[in-house]
Amino acid sequence: MAGIAISELANQVQGELVLGQSDPSRSDGQDDSQGHLAALLLIAAVPLSQARPGCITLVDDIKHADKLARTQASAVITPAPIPGISIPQIVVKNPHEAFTAICKRFKPAVVLDRPHGVHPSASIHPSASVDRETFIDAGVSIDADCVVGAGCHLHRGVTLMPGCKIGRDCQLFPGVVLYPGCVLGDRVILHANTVIGAHGFGYKLVNGQHLPAPQLGWVEIESDVEVGANTTIDRGTYGATRIGAGTKIDNLVQIAHNCTIGKHNLICSQVGIAGSSSTGDYVVLAGQVGLKDHIHVGDRTQIGAQSGVAADVDPDQILLGSPAVPIYQQAQVYAVMSRLPEMRKAIRRMETQLGKFKAPE
Repeated sequence: MAGIAISELANQVQGELVLGQSDPSRSDGQDDSQGHLAALLLIAAVPLSQARPGCITLVDDIKHADKLARTQASAVITPAPIPGISIPQIVVKNPHEAFTAICKRFKPAVVLDRPHGVHPSASIHPSASVDRETFIDAGVSIDADCVVGAGCHLHRGVTLMPGCKIGRDCQLFPGVVLYPGCVLGDRVILHANTVIGAHGFGYKLVNGQHLPAPQLGWVEIESDVEVGANTTIDRGTYGATRIGAGTKIDNLVQIAHNCTIGKHNLICSQVGIAGSSSTGDYVVLAGQVGLKDHIHVGDRTQIGAQSGVAADVDPDQILLGSPAVPIYQQAQVYAVMSRLPEMRKAIRRMETQLGKFKAPE
Protein backbone atom coordinates (compact mmCIF):
# COMPACT_ATOMS: atom_id res chain seq x y z
CA MET A 1 0.00 0.00 0.00
CA ALA A 2 1.05 3.64 -0.41
CA GLY A 3 2.60 5.24 2.64
CA ILE A 4 0.69 7.48 5.05
CA ALA A 5 2.27 10.70 6.31
CA ILE A 6 3.08 10.67 10.02
CA SER A 7 1.46 14.10 10.38
CA GLU A 8 -1.78 12.62 9.02
CA LEU A 9 -1.63 9.75 11.54
CA ALA A 10 -0.96 12.20 14.37
CA ASN A 11 -4.04 14.20 13.39
CA GLN A 12 -6.12 11.01 13.20
CA VAL A 13 -5.37 10.04 16.82
CA GLN A 14 -5.30 13.66 18.05
CA GLY A 15 -1.70 13.25 19.15
CA GLU A 16 1.18 15.67 19.47
CA LEU A 17 3.84 15.17 16.81
CA VAL A 18 7.33 15.47 18.32
CA LEU A 19 10.02 15.48 15.64
CA GLY A 20 13.28 13.62 16.23
CA GLN A 21 16.79 14.99 16.27
CA SER A 22 19.04 14.82 13.24
CA ASP A 23 20.82 11.46 13.01
CA PRO A 24 22.98 10.96 9.90
CA SER A 25 23.89 7.45 11.02
CA ARG A 26 20.38 6.07 10.37
CA SER A 27 20.32 3.36 7.71
CA ASP A 28 16.70 3.62 6.57
CA GLY A 29 17.46 6.16 3.90
CA GLN A 30 15.22 8.84 5.42
CA ASP A 31 16.24 12.50 5.25
CA ASP A 32 16.23 13.64 8.88
CA SER A 33 15.52 17.29 8.19
CA GLN A 34 12.64 18.61 10.28
CA GLY A 35 10.50 19.41 7.27
CA HIS A 36 10.95 15.96 5.80
CA LEU A 37 10.21 14.21 9.12
CA ALA A 38 6.83 15.93 9.33
CA ALA A 39 5.99 14.42 5.93
CA LEU A 40 7.55 11.03 6.69
CA LEU A 41 5.63 8.24 4.96
CA LEU A 42 4.91 5.08 6.98
CA ILE A 43 3.81 1.76 5.53
CA ALA A 44 2.96 -0.41 8.56
CA ALA A 45 2.29 -0.48 12.31
CA VAL A 46 4.00 -3.33 14.18
CA PRO A 47 5.24 -4.23 17.69
CA LEU A 48 8.65 -2.99 18.74
CA SER A 49 10.32 -6.39 18.31
CA GLN A 50 9.17 -6.59 14.67
CA ALA A 51 9.77 -3.00 13.64
CA ARG A 52 11.61 -2.26 10.39
CA PRO A 53 12.30 0.92 8.43
CA GLY A 54 9.04 2.48 7.32
CA CYS A 55 7.15 1.16 10.35
CA ILE A 56 5.58 2.93 13.31
CA THR A 57 5.78 1.10 16.64
CA LEU A 58 4.57 1.44 20.23
CA VAL A 59 6.22 2.14 23.57
CA ASP A 60 3.43 2.20 26.16
CA ASP A 61 5.65 3.19 29.11
CA ILE A 62 8.64 5.53 28.90
CA LYS A 63 10.56 3.23 31.25
CA HIS A 64 10.99 1.03 28.16
CA ALA A 65 12.41 3.90 26.11
CA ASP A 66 15.89 2.35 26.15
CA LYS A 67 14.61 -0.36 23.77
CA LEU A 68 14.20 2.28 21.07
CA ALA A 69 17.98 2.51 20.79
CA ARG A 70 17.97 -0.87 19.05
CA THR A 71 14.88 -0.43 16.90
CA GLN A 72 14.83 0.14 13.15
CA ALA A 73 11.37 1.73 13.36
CA SER A 74 10.87 5.06 11.64
CA ALA A 75 8.41 6.42 14.25
CA VAL A 76 6.92 5.59 17.63
CA ILE A 77 3.75 6.20 19.64
CA THR A 78 4.40 7.11 23.28
CA PRO A 79 2.45 8.35 26.33
CA ALA A 80 5.00 11.11 26.96
CA PRO A 81 7.84 12.73 24.99
CA ILE A 82 11.06 10.72 25.09
CA PRO A 83 14.16 12.92 24.92
CA GLY A 84 17.26 12.07 22.93
CA ILE A 85 15.79 9.85 20.21
CA SER A 86 16.09 10.61 16.52
CA ILE A 87 12.78 9.23 15.25
CA PRO A 88 9.50 11.16 15.35
CA GLN A 89 7.07 10.49 18.17
CA ILE A 90 3.28 10.71 18.33
CA VAL A 91 2.46 11.51 21.97
CA VAL A 92 -1.03 10.53 23.16
CA LYS A 93 -2.76 9.92 26.49
CA ASN A 94 -3.79 6.38 25.57
CA PRO A 95 -1.06 4.85 23.36
CA HIS A 96 -2.77 1.44 22.98
CA GLU A 97 -6.00 3.02 21.77
CA ALA A 98 -4.10 5.19 19.31
CA PHE A 99 -1.93 2.30 18.10
CA THR A 100 -5.05 0.18 17.54
CA ALA A 101 -6.58 2.92 15.42
CA ILE A 102 -3.40 3.25 13.36
CA CYS A 103 -3.13 -0.54 12.92
CA LYS A 104 -6.66 -0.54 11.55
CA ARG A 105 -5.70 2.26 9.18
CA PHE A 106 -2.95 0.11 7.68
CA LYS A 107 -4.99 -3.11 7.82
CA PRO A 108 -8.67 -2.24 7.51
CA ALA A 109 -11.22 -4.86 8.53
CA VAL A 110 -12.40 -7.15 5.75
CA VAL A 111 -15.84 -6.11 4.56
CA LEU A 112 -18.15 -8.80 3.20
CA ASP A 113 -19.07 -8.53 -0.44
CA ARG A 114 -22.66 -9.17 0.60
CA PRO A 115 -24.02 -7.80 3.89
CA HIS A 116 -26.71 -10.49 3.96
CA GLY A 117 -27.99 -13.45 1.99
CA VAL A 118 -27.55 -17.21 1.71
CA HIS A 119 -24.73 -18.89 -0.18
CA PRO A 120 -26.00 -21.35 -2.79
CA SER A 121 -24.12 -24.23 -1.19
CA ALA A 122 -25.70 -23.71 2.25
CA SER A 123 -28.30 -26.26 3.40
CA ILE A 124 -31.29 -24.83 5.29
CA HIS A 125 -34.19 -27.00 6.42
CA PRO A 126 -37.61 -25.73 5.27
CA SER A 127 -38.80 -25.44 8.87
CA ALA A 128 -35.85 -23.23 9.91
CA SER A 129 -36.30 -19.46 10.23
CA VAL A 130 -33.36 -17.35 9.04
CA ASP A 131 -33.71 -13.57 9.11
CA ARG A 132 -33.26 -11.99 5.69
CA GLU A 133 -30.71 -9.53 7.15
CA THR A 134 -28.16 -12.19 8.03
CA PHE A 135 -25.40 -13.85 6.00
CA ILE A 136 -25.15 -17.62 5.65
CA ASP A 137 -21.81 -18.58 4.13
CA ALA A 138 -20.78 -21.57 2.01
CA GLY A 139 -21.32 -25.06 3.38
CA VAL A 140 -23.42 -24.00 6.37
CA SER A 141 -25.98 -26.55 7.55
CA ILE A 142 -29.08 -25.37 9.44
CA ASP A 143 -31.37 -28.16 10.56
CA ALA A 144 -35.06 -28.34 11.43
CA ASP A 145 -36.75 -25.75 13.67
CA CYS A 146 -33.66 -23.56 14.02
CA VAL A 147 -34.00 -19.77 14.35
CA VAL A 148 -31.27 -17.30 13.30
CA GLY A 149 -31.74 -13.60 14.09
CA ALA A 150 -30.88 -10.52 12.08
CA GLY A 151 -27.35 -9.29 11.48
CA CYS A 152 -25.65 -12.65 12.08
CA HIS A 153 -22.80 -14.12 10.08
CA LEU A 154 -22.47 -17.89 9.98
CA HIS A 155 -19.09 -18.57 8.39
CA ARG A 156 -18.19 -21.53 6.21
CA GLY A 157 -19.00 -24.98 7.50
CA VAL A 158 -21.05 -23.97 10.56
CA THR A 159 -23.52 -26.64 11.68
CA LEU A 160 -26.74 -26.00 13.60
CA MET A 161 -28.46 -29.19 14.66
CA PRO A 162 -32.26 -29.26 15.20
CA GLY A 163 -33.93 -26.70 17.43
CA CYS A 164 -31.06 -24.24 17.90
CA LYS A 165 -31.88 -20.57 18.43
CA ILE A 166 -29.48 -17.69 17.74
CA GLY A 167 -30.16 -14.04 18.60
CA ARG A 168 -29.17 -10.88 16.73
CA ASP A 169 -25.71 -9.88 15.48
CA CYS A 170 -23.97 -13.15 16.35
CA GLN A 171 -20.85 -14.36 14.58
CA LEU A 172 -20.04 -18.05 14.28
CA PHE A 173 -16.65 -18.72 12.71
CA PRO A 174 -15.80 -21.70 10.47
CA GLY A 175 -16.43 -25.17 11.83
CA VAL A 176 -18.59 -24.19 14.80
CA VAL A 177 -21.06 -26.89 15.79
CA LEU A 178 -24.22 -26.42 17.87
CA TYR A 179 -25.82 -29.64 19.05
CA PRO A 180 -29.64 -29.84 19.26
CA GLY A 181 -31.53 -27.24 21.25
CA CYS A 182 -28.68 -24.83 22.02
CA VAL A 183 -29.58 -21.18 22.58
CA LEU A 184 -27.42 -18.09 21.94
CA GLY A 185 -28.31 -14.56 22.99
CA ASP A 186 -27.42 -11.41 21.05
CA ARG A 187 -23.90 -10.47 19.90
CA VAL A 188 -22.39 -13.86 20.78
CA ILE A 189 -19.08 -14.70 19.08
CA LEU A 190 -18.00 -18.32 18.72
CA HIS A 191 -14.55 -18.84 17.23
CA ALA A 192 -13.50 -21.62 14.89
CA ASN A 193 -14.25 -25.26 15.73
CA THR A 194 -16.02 -24.49 19.00
CA VAL A 195 -18.49 -27.23 19.96
CA ILE A 196 -21.55 -26.23 21.98
CA GLY A 197 -23.86 -28.84 23.49
CA ALA A 198 -21.89 -32.07 23.09
CA HIS A 199 -22.80 -34.90 25.45
CA GLY A 200 -21.37 -34.63 28.94
CA PHE A 201 -18.88 -37.16 30.26
CA GLY A 202 -21.32 -39.05 32.47
CA TYR A 203 -21.49 -42.85 32.76
CA LYS A 204 -22.78 -45.45 35.18
CA LEU A 205 -21.38 -48.93 35.65
CA VAL A 206 -23.98 -51.60 34.83
CA ASN A 207 -23.04 -55.29 34.65
CA GLY A 208 -19.40 -54.38 34.11
CA GLN A 209 -20.08 -51.87 31.35
CA HIS A 210 -19.94 -48.06 31.34
CA LEU A 211 -23.33 -46.94 30.07
CA PRO A 212 -23.98 -43.26 29.21
CA ALA A 213 -26.11 -41.21 31.58
CA PRO A 214 -29.03 -39.25 30.08
CA GLN A 215 -27.99 -36.24 27.98
CA LEU A 216 -31.35 -34.52 27.61
CA GLY A 217 -30.44 -30.90 28.39
CA TRP A 218 -29.01 -28.06 26.34
CA VAL A 219 -26.58 -25.12 26.48
CA GLU A 220 -27.73 -21.54 26.90
CA ILE A 221 -25.24 -18.73 26.22
CA GLU A 222 -26.39 -15.24 27.16
CA SER A 223 -25.68 -12.02 25.26
CA ASP A 224 -22.23 -10.52 24.62
CA VAL A 225 -20.32 -13.74 25.32
CA GLU A 226 -17.19 -14.58 23.32
CA VAL A 227 -15.88 -18.15 23.17
CA GLY A 228 -12.41 -18.99 21.85
CA ALA A 229 -11.39 -21.53 19.23
CA ASN A 230 -11.63 -25.26 20.00
CA THR A 231 -13.51 -24.70 23.24
CA THR A 232 -16.19 -27.20 24.26
CA ILE A 233 -19.25 -26.59 26.42
CA ASP A 234 -21.30 -29.71 27.23
CA ARG A 235 -25.07 -29.85 27.42
CA GLY A 236 -26.85 -30.40 30.73
CA THR A 237 -28.02 -33.84 31.79
CA TYR A 238 -31.64 -32.71 32.14
CA GLY A 239 -31.56 -28.89 32.18
CA ALA A 240 -29.21 -26.24 30.84
CA THR A 241 -25.51 -25.57 31.06
CA ARG A 242 -25.45 -21.74 31.25
CA ILE A 243 -22.88 -19.09 30.38
CA GLY A 244 -23.65 -15.65 31.83
CA ALA A 245 -23.82 -12.40 29.87
CA GLY A 246 -20.55 -10.69 29.04
CA THR A 247 -18.33 -13.64 29.90
CA LYS A 248 -15.20 -14.10 27.78
CA ILE A 249 -13.78 -17.61 27.33
CA ASP A 250 -10.36 -18.31 25.81
CA ASN A 251 -9.28 -21.08 23.43
CA LEU A 252 -9.14 -24.74 24.49
CA VAL A 253 -11.45 -24.51 27.50
CA GLN A 254 -13.66 -27.39 28.68
CA ILE A 255 -16.89 -26.63 30.55
CA ALA A 256 -18.72 -29.79 31.57
CA HIS A 257 -22.41 -30.64 31.84
CA ASN A 258 -24.74 -28.77 34.21
CA CYS A 259 -22.27 -25.95 34.93
CA THR A 260 -23.47 -22.39 35.54
CA ILE A 261 -20.94 -19.67 34.71
CA GLY A 262 -21.72 -16.19 36.03
CA LYS A 263 -21.74 -12.86 34.24
CA HIS A 264 -18.58 -11.13 33.02
CA ASN A 265 -16.20 -13.97 33.90
CA LEU A 266 -12.75 -14.20 32.30
CA ILE A 267 -11.79 -17.83 31.67
CA CYS A 268 -8.30 -18.32 30.23
CA SER A 269 -6.92 -21.06 28.02
CA GLN A 270 -6.91 -24.73 29.06
CA VAL A 271 -9.22 -24.25 32.03
CA GLY A 272 -11.24 -27.34 32.89
CA ILE A 273 -14.51 -27.02 34.85
CA ALA A 274 -16.01 -30.29 36.02
CA GLY A 275 -19.71 -31.08 36.01
CA SER A 276 -22.30 -29.18 38.07
CA SER A 277 -19.82 -26.51 39.20
CA SER A 278 -20.69 -22.83 39.17
CA THR A 279 -19.08 -19.41 39.35
CA GLY A 280 -20.36 -16.04 40.47
CA ASP A 281 -19.99 -12.79 38.57
CA TYR A 282 -16.64 -11.21 37.57
CA VAL A 283 -14.66 -14.35 38.38
CA VAL A 284 -11.21 -14.75 36.78
CA LEU A 285 -9.80 -18.22 36.11
CA ALA A 286 -6.21 -18.05 34.84
CA GLY A 287 -4.63 -20.57 32.47
CA GLN A 288 -4.90 -24.30 33.25
CA VAL A 289 -7.07 -23.84 36.34
CA GLY A 290 -9.12 -26.90 37.24
CA LEU A 291 -12.39 -26.84 39.18
CA LYS A 292 -13.68 -29.98 40.90
CA ASP A 293 -17.28 -31.01 40.27
CA HIS A 294 -20.17 -29.66 42.38
CA ILE A 295 -18.34 -26.63 43.80
CA HIS A 296 -19.06 -22.88 43.65
CA VAL A 297 -16.58 -20.03 43.18
CA GLY A 298 -17.87 -16.76 44.63
CA ASP A 299 -18.17 -13.36 42.98
CA ARG A 300 -15.03 -11.44 42.00
CA THR A 301 -12.70 -14.28 42.98
CA GLN A 302 -9.42 -14.72 41.08
CA ILE A 303 -7.76 -18.12 40.71
CA GLY A 304 -4.08 -18.15 39.68
CA ALA A 305 -2.64 -20.22 36.84
CA GLN A 306 -2.43 -24.02 37.20
CA SER A 307 -4.42 -23.97 40.43
CA GLY A 308 -6.66 -26.85 41.44
CA VAL A 309 -9.85 -25.90 43.28
CA ALA A 310 -11.37 -28.73 45.31
CA ALA A 311 -13.90 -26.93 47.54
CA ASP A 312 -16.28 -23.96 47.53
CA VAL A 313 -14.62 -20.54 47.44
CA ASP A 314 -16.00 -17.43 49.14
CA PRO A 315 -16.37 -14.16 47.21
CA ASP A 316 -13.48 -11.72 46.75
CA GLN A 317 -10.68 -14.25 47.17
CA ILE A 318 -7.33 -14.54 45.39
CA LEU A 319 -6.20 -18.17 45.36
CA LEU A 320 -3.16 -19.98 44.03
CA GLY A 321 -1.74 -23.50 44.04
CA SER A 322 -3.01 -27.05 44.03
CA PRO A 323 -4.92 -27.39 46.20
CA ALA A 324 -5.71 -23.70 45.85
CA VAL A 325 -5.23 -21.60 48.99
CA PRO A 326 -5.10 -17.83 49.63
CA ILE A 327 -2.22 -16.30 47.74
CA TYR A 328 -0.40 -14.99 50.82
CA GLN A 329 -0.41 -18.51 52.26
CA GLN A 330 0.84 -20.00 49.01
CA ALA A 331 3.62 -17.39 48.88
CA GLN A 332 4.85 -18.66 52.24
CA VAL A 333 4.78 -22.24 50.94
CA TYR A 334 6.80 -21.27 47.86
CA ALA A 335 9.32 -19.43 50.04
CA VAL A 336 9.83 -22.51 52.21
CA MET A 337 10.07 -24.80 49.17
CA SER A 338 12.93 -22.77 47.74
CA ARG A 339 14.86 -23.35 50.99
CA LEU A 340 14.25 -27.10 51.22
CA PRO A 341 17.70 -28.17 49.85
CA GLU A 342 19.42 -25.87 52.34
CA MET A 343 17.21 -27.12 55.20
CA ARG A 344 17.90 -30.74 54.22
CA LYS A 345 21.65 -30.15 54.48
CA ALA A 346 21.19 -28.43 57.84
CA ILE A 347 19.18 -31.37 59.20
CA ARG A 348 21.87 -33.82 58.07
CA ARG A 349 24.52 -31.73 59.82
CA MET A 350 22.47 -31.77 63.02
CA GLU A 351 21.99 -35.53 62.75
CA THR A 352 25.74 -35.97 62.41
CA GLN A 353 26.39 -33.77 65.43
CA LEU A 354 23.77 -35.55 67.51
CA GLY A 355 25.29 -38.91 66.55
CA LYS A 356 28.49 -37.92 68.34
CA PHE A 357 26.63 -37.57 71.61
CA LYS A 358 25.12 -41.05 71.68
CA ALA A 359 25.04 -42.53 75.18
CA PRO A 360 27.49 -45.46 75.63
CA GLU A 361 25.87 -48.89 75.64
